[in-house]
Amino acid sequence: MTSPASPFAFVDGALDRAEHLRLDETRLAALWPDARLLLLDAQGNALADDHGPLPATGASRGEREADAVLLGLDGDMRAWFAVAVDPHAADAAKRIDLRTAAATWHVREATAFAQARAVLHWRARHRFCGACGSVLRYERAGWLGHCKQCGIEHYPRTDPAVIVAVTDGERLLLGRQSNWPARRYSTLAGFVEPGETLEQTVVREVFEESSVRVRSCRYLASQPWPFPSSLMLGFVADAEPDEPRANEELEDARWFTRDEIGAALRGETKHEGLLLSPRLSISRWLIECWYASQA
Repeated sequence: MTSPASPFAFVDGALDRAEHLRLDETRLAALWPDARLLLLDAQGNALADDHGPLPATGASRGEREADAVLLGLDGDMRAWFAVAVDPHAADAAKRIDLRTAAATWHVREATAFAQARAVLHWRARHRFCGACGSVLRYERAGWLGHCKQCGIEHYPRTDPAVIVAVTDGERLLLGRQSNWPARRYSTLAGFVEPGETLEQTVVREVFEESSVRVRSCRYLASQPWPFPSSLMLGFVADAEPDEPRANEELEDARWFTRDEIGAALRGETKHEGLLLSPRLSISRWLIECWYASQA
C-alpha cells in the first residue's frame, strides 16, 4: 500500500474524471479493451483477490457494457470503469468492503473504489424518474439518467454534511451513538438542510445533538464519504462551556480534556478509557488538529 499524502482516505490518487470523454462513444470503445474494471456487488463490496481488486479488464468481458460507468483516466491514460456484477455471478470471488480496502489497498484503487461505490449506489436507487415514474436511460458514460417520457435529467446525488471539532478553549466535545463499539466517541456531525449555510448547520447541529452553543467556526477540509453518498465538510468551532445533554441521536456527549485525548491518540486506552474514530476518517484528523493546536 502506498503511503497517502492526505491524512484521511478517499482523497489521494484520484483519477482524472475525463468528463470530455463521456459523450465520445468512439473513444470509449477504443479505451474499453485495456480499461481497468472495478466490479461491485449489490451491497457495494468489491470483488477481490489476495492482492486487491479482482483483476479485470474490458477485454476479459467482451464489448463495452452499456451500464459500465466511466470513472476516469489514470496517469498512464488508462481508463477505469465501475461495473455492477450480477448477484449470482462470481460467487466464489472474495468480497471486500470499502473500509477494509481503504486500509489495505493502494490509495488509487481505494479512492476509485469510493467513487465507484457512490455512483453505483445512486444508479441502483434511481432507476425510475421521480417526476413521472418512467424507467431512466443512462447516458454520458453512466453519469446522467435521462427520462424519455418527460425529458427530465437526473444526476448523481451527493449529500453535504458538516463534521465539527467543538472546543471550549480547553476541552474537546465528542459524542457517541448507541450502536458504536464500547467507549468509541467521535466529533459531532449532521446534514445540511435546504436554505442553510454551512456555518448555520454547524451551530444548529451541535446544539441539537449536545445543547452546546457555538460562538464561531471555520472550515478546514473535506472528505468524500460514500456510506452511501455524503461529502463531509470539516470544521473547528469555538463554543460556550455548556454542560452537554445528548438528544435522541446520541447516547452520550461529553467534554474531554487534552490529556484524555492525547492518551487515546497514543493508543494508551485500548483496554479502558476513550476510543477514537479510525484513521481513515476526517473525524480522527480533526481531533488530531485540535490536539496539536493545544500544544
